Amino acid sequence: MIESSSITSEILSLIEDWEPRLSSLPHEIITQRRNSQNRTIKQILGHLIDSTSNNTHRIVHLQYQPSPLTFPNYATFGNNDRWIAIQDYQNEDWMTMIQLWKYSLLHFCHVIKNVNDDKLENEWISGSDKTITLKSMIIDFPRHLKLHISEINELINKNY
Repeated sequence: MIESSSITSEILSLIEDWEPRLSSLPHEIITQRRNSQNRTIKQILGHLIDSTSNNTHRIVHLQYQPSPLTFPNYATFGNNDRWIAIQDYQNEDWMTMIQLWKYSLLHFCHVIKNVNDDKLENEWISGSDKTITLKSMIIDFPRHLKLHISEINELINKNY
């Protein structure tokens, strides 16, 4: 069994802290400052939207598909950058993106609260010779979220 309440609390706390902060950022900070992957804050938030969406889909599939699950890893071979470019997050309305980020995370929290405990050891094939259990994927999600939030924070505080 996973402790979904601690995971959801952590995610909800990040939303509560970051939604107003993101909403108050000036246009030039969200569109011009770039991290080591050459992503702007808008593009990093877009990646988080994609990550939440992809993880939600994996969680659903892992509960009814045969294990180990074959499901595309959108992040492999730089495809996550393709997702960012194809969806043109750099030119998306910022307030729409913030709301999409927030509500996709709220839905993610709802989904993990409803995971069938009997399926937690089901595995997803995440790469050649690499699998991840449903349980591990859920437990690791906040770490990934905080990693990219810290990148956003770095860019906000970056002095030129």
